[in-house]
Amino acid sequence: MDNQLQSWIEALCSGDVRSLARAISLVENRGQGAYELLKAVFPHSGKARVIGLTGPPGAGKSTLVDQLAHHYRRAQRTVGIVAVDPTSPYTGGAILGDRIRMQSHHADPGIYIRSMATRGALGGLAHTTADVATVMDASGRDVILIETVGVGQDEVDIVRLADVTIVILVPGMGDDVQTIKAGIMEIADIFVINKSDREGAERVEREILSMQSLASSSRKNGADAWTPPIVKTVASEGKGIAELGAAIEKYEAYLAQDNRLLAKTTHNWETRLTEMLRDAVLERVVRARLGDGELARCAAEVAEHKQDPYSLVEKMVSAYVKA
Repeated sequence: MDNQLQSWIEALCSGDVRSLARAISLVENRGQGAYELLKAVFPHSGKARVIGLTGPPGAGKSTLVDQLAHHYRRAQRTVGIVAVDPTSPYTGGAILGDRIRMQSHHADPGIYIRSMATRGALGGLAHTTADVATVMDASGRDVILIETVGVGQDEVDIVRLADVTIVILVPGMGDDVQTIKAGIMEIADIFVINKSDREGAERVEREILSMQSLASSSRKNGADAWTPPIVKTVASEGKGIAELGAAIEKYEAYLAQDNRLLAKTTHNWETRLTEMLRDAVLERVVRARLGDGELARCAAEVAEHKQDPYSLVEKMVSAYVKA
């Protein structure tokens, strides 16, 4: 490691905000030296508690993240926030930047907020969200709050990154739980019914409880399994935040038993390593076999039905493997 990178890593790990901002920009943009940086900071990570918050648009995720940040700062814990926003079709940047909705933290050095554009990624996160969380972790943040983009029922990538996954629902969503149960309902460690002062909050709670009773009747070893609690909040008024903090602590205590956190993290890394290997192999295949407009030429042949895509991909992979 050269002296410049070493100095950068030392400043980053000491909590220097400017070094953290530079590192996140490099990692997010996959700039030159990004992987060397990630390799260097990874040994310093693994201490932060990563909390993911997901749910449909309009559920109040940003407000809840803001209130949770206040909750942890009152406990003298440093906080990093990664807010994943939709991508602008014109600039490629994040729109509806959550930092606008969290201005009350601007003078607090104990909180660092970063908005990220999805840049076409599905599943509610950006491609580099996990790496950005690693950099924040290495900078000494005690808690990292990750707010997903809010795309709907297929927004489940957060479960492979967060230690604690919070699914936020609100009354008045038509069929409520039924509208999204096919996806994110199954990943919750904790349910939050936000805007619970609205009519219909009790109905949402009943539907969650009904879903849980059906799941527990078919679950093996049910006595040892975690049943996600339901916390009612009115985030705009700060109501229920202390109860949510207590529910998170209770789940953390559950994870601390019988190496559950290690087992969960190991399972998550299996998935992430598979994704990293796939991306690395794809990048090498493209670089080795598809330079100088070759991909565009192949795409044109497929579009004109001169070649089928299945044989083409098989040929490319075989050629790379033999090489």
